[in-house]
Amino acid sequence: MRTASTASVDLLERSGELEALRCAFERVRDTRRGRLMLVEGEAGGGKTALLRCFSDDQGRGARLLWGASEALFTPRPLGPLLDIAELTGGELAELIGKGAFPHAVAAGLLREVGTRIPTLVVLEDLHWADEATLDVLRLVARRVSSVSALFIGSYREHDLTPNHPLRIVLGELATGRIERLEVAPFSMAAVARLAGPHGIDPERLYRETGGNPFFVTEALAAGDHRIPPTVRDAVLARAARLSAPARGLMEAVAVVPPRADLWMLDALAGTRAADRLGECLSSGMLTASPRAVEFRHELARVAVEDSLPHDRRLALHRAALAALSEPPSGPRDLVRLAHHAEAAGEVEAVLEYGPRAAEVAASVGAHREAAAQYARALHFGDSLPLEARAMLLERRARECYLSNQADEAIGDQRRAVECHRRRRDRLGEARALRSMSTMLWCPGRTAEATLAARDAAAILEVLPPGPELARTYAELSRLAMNADDAEDGRAWGERAMELAHGSGDRQIVAYALNNIGTIEFLQGRRDGQQQLERSLQLARDVGDEEGVARAFTNLAQAALRQRWYPVVDRNVDLGLAYAAEHGLDLFRLYLLSFRALAQLGQGRWTEAADGATLVLHEPSASTMPRTLALAVHGTLRARRAEPDPWGPLDEALALAESSGELARIAPVAAARAEAAWLSGDVETVRQSTELAVRLAASHRVGWLGAELACWRRRAGIAHEYPFDEDNPYGLELEGHWHRAAEAWTGLGCPYETALALVASGEEESLRRALLSLQRLGARATAAIVARRLRERGARDLPRGPRLATRPDRTDLTPREIDVLELVAQGMRSSDIAERLFLSRKTVDNHVAAILRKLHARSRAEASAEAVRLGLVRIG
Repeated sequence: MRTASTASVDLLERSGELEALRCAFERVRDTRRGRLMLVEGEAGGGKTALLRCFSDDQGRGARLLWGASEALFTPRPLGPLLDIAELTGGELAELIGKGAFPHAVAAGLLREVGTRIPTLVVLEDLHWADEATLDVLRLVARRVSSVSALFIGSYREHDLTPNHPLRIVLGELATGRIERLEVAPFSMAAVARLAGPHGIDPERLYRETGGNPFFVTEALAAGDHRIPPTVRDAVLARAARLSAPARGLMEAVAVVPPRADLWMLDALAGTRAADRLGECLSSGMLTASPRAVEFRHELARVAVEDSLPHDRRLALHRAALAALSEPPSGPRDLVRLAHHAEAAGEVEAVLEYGPRAAEVAASVGAHREAAAQYARALHFGDSLPLEARAMLLERRARECYLSNQADEAIGDQRRAVECHRRRRDRLGEARALRSMSTMLWCPGRTAEATLAARDAAAILEVLPPGPELARTYAELSRLAMNADDAEDGRAWGERAMELAHGSGDRQIVAYALNNIGTIEFLQGRRDGQQQLERSLQLARDVGDEEGVARAFTNLAQAALRQRWYPVVDRNVDLGLAYAAEHGLDLFRLYLLSFRALAQLGQGRWTEAADGATLVLHEPSASTMPRTLALAVHGTLRARRAEPDPWGPLDEALALAESSGELARIAPVAAARAEAAWLSGDVETVRQSTELAVRLAASHRVGWLGAELACWRRRAGIAHEYPFDEDNPYGLELEGHWHRAAEAWTGLGCPYETALALVASGEEESLRRALLSLQRLGARATAAIVARRLRERGARDLPRGPRLATRPDRTDLTPREIDVLELVAQGMRSSDIAERLFLSRKTVDNHVAAILRKLHARSRAEASAEAVRLGLVRIG
């Protein structure tokens, strides 16, 4: 008998959450505009019970589509969507069955939910979701308002590490596309109500379970006045009351997450397993659907599985492997086969199913899952021939590279090189070296990357010419392009094009054309943009996903250098959509960092800070995106007179200098020079720009060099290097301040317009600049301009927006004001931490200080007091 784990118990204190879900669904019904809601809570917090109760309440008036991610070692690509496709059949099932990319699956899902009104779609346990599923979630979020459906996703907040893929998605969707609902633990009153009939001390039960609904119900269901010290003990005490055959069935179900199909029960637990099923269901530990059996909660399944003796666990996994190898219908599930093969220690089965599962994952853009499947095979691959092992290493390295796991990619690729050397396979060695060059460049190891590419070329140039030599020349062209060495970049690119045309390899032609076009576009030539766009189309034609993403990325980067923001914005948007559709995390990070820089230049500073934070929340990010994001944060802190602009700028400098590349060094040098100029530190301006301005002059990179020279001139440092006047920085250097301001205005750069006006020294221009800087929130820069005006005797200067802090009344710091503004908007500490690039603990400390200084007992009281005092504005 179930003593405490009833639906009514699980749903104590959930009326508010149910009402929020009902209201959201009613708005969908009334407006015919879809919504996305995310339900978060800890493991055992009652999320599933809440969603089941809510969906049951909708009755026959709504269509329900339910899918869940699985707690496998490596998740199934599109796992929750597979569940839904089994319910819908039709186009969606066909798309998933043939391995369609996430954009096609998302479009098919939206068309499917549009056939019945209204529809409720539940995606459960997103913390276990694969990359392809999260890409579908991204795409659905953008278009959810076009269908009459409520999408609900559930996840465990505490299971999300800082670089968890779901956390990245949540950050990207934080701008109004989603609603959040938190399922809190039980209160002391609820625990006391449950504990009453059992004679258990409610205060102790609450203290030891934290009010977690699952922990509470399992402790009560253990049937003892003593509280079990762990959930595991509670679950096992409950299981111990089952008969031996029923317990055996339950153990079998425990090793096949998330559920055991009914046809598998006899294979796992012996014949007539169904006869024991009733006892397991009556105990409340298992639940049944029409075709499967599963544990009521994942925590209970894990507790039972972990308690199994080693030999019993091996036997069950082997039985599962045998059963899944010959399913009664449909194709074999490669991911589950690989999972059970690994758990059973069956080497041949792992080597068969792991790589095949990886290929399926890669085909739908789930590159992280593909890398994990190849790693599974490699773990058992010591006995493989060198050729086979090298192939697995190279395939895993590529999947790691595409999913932004640079260190893992480089390590596996280096091991593949060694395998080819031991085989004396010179062509294979050169191919692996050329691929390793690309992987080494991303984290800024440019000297090693160049050496690897040159070593590959040296090997290939003594072999008969072929496509691999053309690819290596194209790689050398790319390295020269990124080093702003236009002459070498063109030369290597043209040699690659010649060889590629000779062999008819259009993919290499597209690669070389991309490099040459980027070189021309970086130098401000519009024909370079046209070449890049031709390379993009050619890459599409030959199905080169990486080539398409690289073209979007280079178009955005080259346009950004010229401040051609419409071109930047268009290619960033297209590139991000393409990267999401194909699971190309690496290129997504580059594009996000370029967008943050573009927003900074266009005066969209809040958006720039949010975009940079998205990049910085992925610790494994390649160094260039992280470097640029840090420069954005440091620049904004300096302009706004916020604390610690040098923290991010120092980290950015360390990352940029090790690369030796001007494209990484110059943005950091400019940001550091501006921060030093704002604080009146001329020597730091000089030191920060010395290397970068010299590199820009030697490579004749006018835009970057002129920008650095401008900062030196503003600090009173003599202008040593000649730079062209064909950009606004060059105009300012030559003393054409008003023409420079007009040019900046035409490009849509309000901050740079103001700085050009400041350089003129004229009172009217200074006043115009002051107003613009005040509107932007550039407090430090505005203070310099106001001081210059006062030194000229100017009066009646505009004060600008009132500074939020009032030392005489609140003693709040500028950072506490920033936190308070977001608290007043109803944001939680975790969201504030993401927005302000702080740790959650730091935010909590700021909130505690705010409450103390405002004499408030809660966040709501602090918000009301802040509005009353005029410290923040709402709306």
